[in-house]
Amino acid sequence: MYARHVLPMLAAALMIAAAVVFFIVPKTEAMDGITPAAASLTKAGTPEITSSPRANFDKAAIISREADGHYWTRADVEGTDVRFMVDTGASIVALTLHDAQRIGLIPSELEFDNEVRTAGGMTKGAYVVLDRVRIGRVEMEGVSAMVLKEGLEQSLLGMSFLGELYSYEFKGDTLIIRQ
Repeated sequence: MYARHVLPMLAAALMIAAAVVFFIVPKTEAMDGITPAAASLTKAGTPEITSSPRANFDKAAIISREADGHYWTRADVEGTDVRFMVDTGASIVALTLHDAQRIGLIPSELEFDNEVRTAGGMTKGAYVVLDRVRIGRVEMEGVSAMVLKEGLEQSLLGMSFLGELYSYEFKGDTLIIRQ
């Protein structure tokens, strides 16, 4: 008698769960127009999520891990294509002096008055705010960044961008970012 009542309820619960997964959970494979990109997990292995009332899973991008083990992506920064290495250990987006010049910043007009520690040692950095940074369908405005005078071989996509996302999640060799 117990099995006669429990089994139909269990079957119904499984069908509801399957429907939720099928209809509600975003499908990364179906995200057309997405460019490769990066994300991180909490200690429990779940996506790190910040409170954001504007979450829209249509605004997502996938970043692939490359052969060197790092996650690299191209971003449209102020209308210029910039290659970034994703760095969740960087508290802020960091631009090389070369990339800063490419997006229209003039080094002589920047104030390099911040001491910045890089993997190569200490250097000077200039704080800037980027009007727009876009990776695939994910677009952020007013992104804090630091232009480094020297000691940086590539620009870094740090937490001043990643921390403003609805979520970012590492899954195998991909990083899924959602706005």
